[in-house]
Amino acid sequence: MVSHGTFWGRLTDFFGLKRNLGILLVAILLIGAGEELWIRFLPKYLQALGASVFVIGLFDAFRTLLGAVYAYPGGVLVDRWGHRYAFLAFNLFSIAGYALVLAVPRWGAVIAGMFLFLSWTSFSLPASFSLIGATLTANRHAMGVGVQSVIKRVPIMIAPILGGYLIDHYGIVNGVRIGLSVSIALSAATLLVQLQLRERPREQSVTIDRWNFRQSLRAFSKPLRRLLLSDILVRFCERIPFAWVVIYAMDHVGVSAKEVGLLTSVEVIVASACIIPVSYFADKRGREPFVLVTFAFFTLFPLALWFSGSFAMLVLAFAIRGLKEFGDTSRKALIIGYCPSERRGQMIGAYYLVRDLLVSVGAFIGAWLWKIGPGANFVGAAVFGLAGTAVYFMASRRDGRMG
Repeated sequence: MVSHGTFWGRLTDFFGLKRNLGILLVAILLIGAGEELWIRFLPKYLQALGASVFVIGLFDAFRTLLGAVYAYPGGVLVDRWGHRYAFLAFNLFSIAGYALVLAVPRWGAVIAGMFLFLSWTSFSLPASFSLIGATLTANRHAMGVGVQSVIKRVPIMIAPILGGYLIDHYGIVNGVRIGLSVSIALSAATLLVQLQLRERPREQSVTIDRWNFRQSLRAFSKPLRRLLLSDILVRFCERIPFAWVVIYAMDHVGVSAKEVGLLTSVEVIVASACIIPVSYFADKRGREPFVLVTFAFFTLFPLALWFSGSFAMLVLAFAIRGLKEFGDTSRKALIIGYCPSERRGQMIGAYYLVRDLLVSVGAFIGAWLWKIGPGANFVGAAVFGLAGTAVYFMASRRDGRMG
């Protein structure tokens, strides 16, 4: 007979559930439960507040741009302050942003508030990867990222449906404002959880030259640079239609806000079902083939969306969107592994700064293509995805990483 303690120990070991990672997962769950009530409906919220097509495109561009600009200082801050104080600061910034958007129901407040409320998502990304790298051994990185990815998606399975219900019953403006109120409450509760993080003793020598972004870029290995190039092209494929997916589903196909929430749940359930088993096999058998499959699903999604003329077809399209997470944990594990531990936070931040800074242009391209028509937007996105997939395949095969 296996004792309960032994069974629990094996279970936590399999999923890489160390203490600090467990605290991080609780924080991700609580903050996500609030944000997902409203954040996916922001393009429609902006539209309801009188924002033009290009203002919505500007919002999406800023969303990507801030993810880029915040990533590097977020990585530097976690290297300097440690994980606990960095996560607390990022959460406080986000609460201030939620409060601004709630207090001022104008589209300008959303644009201004996003400089604050995107802090948790954008600043904390390199900090989360750094915590995984510091807590788990290299052959467990994909599983660590995988568990975090699944937990992050748990609120996405439920909250968008509840958010859609609020919008259908109270209207887009009031529904989003109710969601913002819930976000503030849950994020405030998360501060108490984050205070429980424990810091490891830090070497003073690693603080030297922390703010040298150029040195971080020079430290990129060739495999990391090739992954970055492919990732940029594929993220153009994601970004070009991103702000228009909900609008297309509601205005062109005719689904309700609640049905948009159901579609999001389909996406997340499919993603969550494949993340853990794929992460396990990627840690054991190599990560590059899984990354290639992920890039292929990125490419297929806008095409599937374009051919969707009914709710049933949208279900299929969103299932494909969920499958783009098939090897995303493998990609993140490769990034963690390519970065030396003493500079991991800022190198991961530099990676995402370069990637998202360039990809932010995709939002403007998406708005321009949308003016031509949904077909131009979706096909244009797929062209970028195909290019990124081809570049990664050729580079990996040349380096012998595809077997």
